[in-house]
Amino acid sequence: IQEDFEIVDKKQIPNATELKNEEKEKTEEARWSAPILSLAKKASENLALSYGNALKSASLVGFISKPVSNDSTAKTSMVMFIYANLMNMMKLSIKILIQAALSLGRTLDSDFPPLQQFFVVLEHCLKHGLKVKKTFIGQNKSFFGPLELVEKLCPEASDIATSVKNLPELKTAVGRGRAWLYLALMQKKLADYLKVLLDHKHLLSEFYEPDALMMEEEGAVIVGLLVGLNVIDANLCLKGEDLDSQVGVIDFSLYLKETQDSDGKQDGGITAVLDQKHYVEELNRHLSCTVADLQNKIDCLEKTNSKLQEELAAATDRIGSLQEEQQQLKQQNELIRERSEKSVEVTKEDTKVELDTYKQSRQGLDEMYSDVWKQLKEEKKIRLELEKELELQIGMKTEMEIAMKLLEKDTHEKQDTLVALRQQLEEVKAINLQMFHKSQNAECSLQQKTEAISSFEGKTNEMMSSMKQMEERLQHAEKARQAAEERCNKMKQELAGRLDTCRQQMSQLDSKCSTLEKELKSEKEQRQTLQRELHQEKDATTLLKTELQQMEGLKKELRKLQDEKQQLEKVCEEQEQALQEMGLHLSQSKLKMEDIKEVNKALKGHTWLKDDEATHCKQCEKEFSISRRKHHCRNCGDIFCNTCSSNELALPSYPKPVRVCDTCHTLLLQRCSSNSS
Repeated sequence: IQEDFEIVDKKQIPNATELKNEEKEKTEEARWSAPILSLAKKASENLALSYGNALKSASLVGFISKPVSNDSTAKTSMVMFIYANLMNMMKLSIKILIQAALSLGRTLDSDFPPLQQFFVVLEHCLKHGLKVKKTFIGQNKSFFGPLELVEKLCPEASDIATSVKNLPELKTAVGRGRAWLYLALMQKKLADYLKVLLDHKHLLSEFYEPDALMMEEEGAVIVGLLVGLNVIDANLCLKGEDLDSQVGVIDFSLYLKETQDSDGKQDGGITAVLDQKHYVEELNRHLSCTVADLQNKIDCLEKTNSKLQEELAAATDRIGSLQEEQQQLKQQNELIRERSEKSVEVTKEDTKVELDTYKQSRQGLDEMYSDVWKQLKEEKKIRLELEKELELQIGMKTEMEIAMKLLEKDTHEKQDTLVALRQQLEEVKAINLQMFHKSQNAECSLQQKTEAISSFEGKTNEMMSSMKQMEERLQHAEKARQAAEERCNKMKQELAGRLDTCRQQMSQLDSKCSTLEKELKSEKEQRQTLQRELHQEKDATTLLKTELQQMEGLKKELRKLQDEKQQLEKVCEEQEQALQEMGLHLSQSKLKMEDIKEVNKALKGHTWLKDDEATHCKQCEKEFSISRRKHHCRNCGDIFCNTCSSNELALPSYPKPVRVCDTCHTLLLQRCSSNSS
């Protein structure tokens, strides 16, 4: 069969996303009039038909080469069905959450049902297509892994990650993921964080399968839907909730609306009646609980009333006893006033005596101050003289340092001349050796010539004819020999003269070296003396500094004494005024306090201190030893040494006089004198 086909572009073929969007529009137009299960069935049927038609058209055009099996179509249809269901549920949950939040007009709590269902649906979307990670404990499949990547990609999410990790109640990865979603929603940045994740799909591929919802274009659609949640204000408390053990089940009852049929209306009326019945039952339970609480409160109030009546009776008895005590205290106050007047007169006399002693001590201090002032002036003069001497010594020191530097330069120059002279000596020695070798060679040649002459004389007898010819040669040879001898003599004379000059130069250099060594020794001695003088000067300067510091300390002490003097004068003036004005009140209060303390001691009873607890005397604070023994005061019970507890008095608890410390002795004597008066 011959058929004509049109070539269609890939852009003209509808994608799965377009088909899904058409389904969404259809479902929105229907407005969920039927229950969600029937709608899901219809959506799945439409999806299967549309996806099958798309595959058929693609195979006809030629984009799909191989025929698709029934199993693969079933799988793809199931995947598309799951995508559609999740997307529809996500849309519904966000729409109902926004409507409920706007109708309420307040911040949402974690107990709000639409908010809970939104988190359940979002959790299902994030769990879709997660890879199972195998560990030593077992298989782990949680959506907190990809959410942790947001901290690396977006530094603003670090606060959420740290707060989630710091929550001690969360023990599983699921609980941490739920807490992360709660905090992101409260920050109104849930859509932004998920968008950052979707922009880096190469990182999400480690956690999700290729056909997962977050890896497809539906993830971007979900992010777009989540942007609308920025209108909502949520206040979610994470501390009290158990996020680890929550079960994520979608409640479809929130999304089912009333149908136009009468059956739906009847069911609505029945549900309303049942709701009213449950509401009344709950009210009855609350009322019964409140009645029981009120009865318990009444019983408690009756008990407290009886206790208060008893306390009132006791309080009236106490008031009577306190009034009697008040009268007794008034009588005691009159006695205390008389005693205080007497003590004020005694204190006035004591203050006069103290003023006289203060005036005498003030005169002595003035004399000391004048002496110290004179010493200060003398020490200032000495200090100025020492500073002048120091300046002179510093100038001498600088001059000495300059002289030392010049001497060092001279020594360096002399050392350089010595080195040059030594090099010249070595060169002269080398020349002498060369001349000596030349003279030895000349002597050897002379010996050879003499031997030749002797051989020639031996042959003269044999060769007389040749003698005449050779005589001339001999004469020439003799002349050459004489010239060579003369040259040798001259060379010897020249060498002897040069040796004499070198010896003279060496003697001169030795003399110069000896003089330089003497000068160096003298300079070293001078340097050592200068160093000693410098050390002495440094010691003198340190002594002067210490004396200056002492002087400054004396000045500070003088200032302190002057300040103390002024303070003492002020204190004396204030004391005189205070003694004139507050003498009576102070004496009365002191006497009252002493009497009250004595009464308290008598009532409470003194504790008898153990021997092991005391290591020092309580009064003089000296340590006990074999010579200094421990003694108990029979009045206060503390431990003292023999000198601090040498007094004896008769106490009411003891028939004979017993050992008493000095403080108790004075107190008991005062008490006896006051009682007698």
